Amino acid sequence: MKRGTNRRSFVKTTAALGVGYWVAGGIEPRPSRAANEQINFASIGVGGKGQSDSDDAGKSGNMVAICDIDENTLNGGAKRFPNAKKYVDFRKMLEECEKEIDAVTVSTPDHCHAVASAMAMRMGKHCFTQKPMTKTIEEARVLGNLAREKKLATQMGNQGTAGGTLREAAAVLKSGAMGTINEVHVWTNRPVWPQGKGLEVKAEEVPANVHWAEWIGPAKNRPFSKEIHPFKWRGYWDFGTGALGDMACHTLNMPFMGLNLRDPVTVQATTDGHDGVVFPKWSVITYQYPELDGRAAVKMMWYDGGKRPERSLFPAGEDPSASGVLVIGTKGKMYAPGDYCENGYKAFGFDRPKVEYKPSPEGGHFAEWVRAIRGEGEATSNFPNYAGPLTETVLLGNLAVWCCKEGGEGKKVEWDAKGMTAKNAPEAAHLVKAEYHNGYKL
Repeated sequence: MKRGTNRRSFVKTTAALGVGYWVAGGIEPRPSRAANEQINFASIGVGGKGQSDSDDAGKSGNMVAICDIDENTLNGGAKRFPNAKKYVDFRKMLEECEKEIDAVTVSTPDHCHAVASAMAMRMGKHCFTQKPMTKTIEEARVLGNLAREKKLATQMGNQGTAGGTLREAAAVLKSGAMGTINEVHVWTNRPVWPQGKGLEVKAEEVPANVHWAEWIGPAKNRPFSKEIHPFKWRGYWDFGTGALGDMACHTLNMPFMGLNLRDPVTVQATTDGHDGVVFPKWSVITYQYPELDGRAAVKMMWYDGGKRPERSLFPAGEDPSASGVLVIGTKGKMYAPGDYCENGYKAFGFDRPKVEYKPSPEGGHFAEWVRAIRGEGEATSNFPNYAGPLTETVLLGNLAVWCCKEGGEGKKVEWDAKGMTAKNAPEAAHLVKAEYHNGYKL
């Protein structure tokens, strides 16, 4: 395949076919003339989750370039992809390799997800971005609009979306077998990193293998610390999204799919308080959703940091697992222990109906995205229609947490989804619309 214009045409043509499949209501897409052409990938972040994401890309096509701010990690990636060009700055990689790349994986800390993804997408590159898709709400909306405008195949890295048990459980929620569903409870065993008021972080010398300025990226500058990089950044407001951002795109995923839990009208948090630097040790967050497309109004509660739903809510003989989902309807309850509905679900008080659902894709979540690039349908957790709205819903909880600095029960935040405005919480505006530093932009 010729590089440059022909390759960009391949990108646009195959993506357009994928979008057409769903717009037309599921009719069989026309075969893509480029279906057997090799896809050229680049990976931003090749350690941690980025290792498996880049491995998946390498198995699905040709790895053109890899990027990581840690030279040790980057060199480890180069051993797996000896022909790939190496970079420590994703901007330079995308600029220099623009004509060679068809698709990009983004597996960085949360604060860099949007700027890296948006730059690649504006160049017409298909994009696979780890969860949560973005750090702020506006970023999720922007990436969704970019994907729609440029007809790109996109997927967020919440792998459980491809699971057959998750899709089946979501279909049961849609079926009406549980009657009117009015409560959803979702919990996690995170955080598994230190966070809470007064966490001391000492400045340290930057290791020779770490490019700290590139790690900081669009965030405010601050000294290097091993208490931040390479793992504990998740608990810092400037870089991560806390336990909620880390896990809700997984654990909330099944009821979100089944009940279309997007655009709540209010969200309120109870926490042990925070100092504006790191997230609280624990939080309980209540979302209120209005009636939507025939689905009744629903209350959804999120728990982290060791908090769990009240034992009295569970059917007799059942105890809350380390993480899971409990859905309560007028005719029965559904309990799905685990992060991804991976342990199946239990039905109490109602008979399991026979339901139709989109089967688990052959090869899994990443393979579904690769097929979307080739024009073979649309990836389920695509940015415009699924991952974006899910990410917005998840991140709304952090607005409520921010408004609960003193601890206890915080302000009930009123949310205008259309205008992307927390109507009574201007102090949380930076969690809606980010401010970018160091020359980075969305």
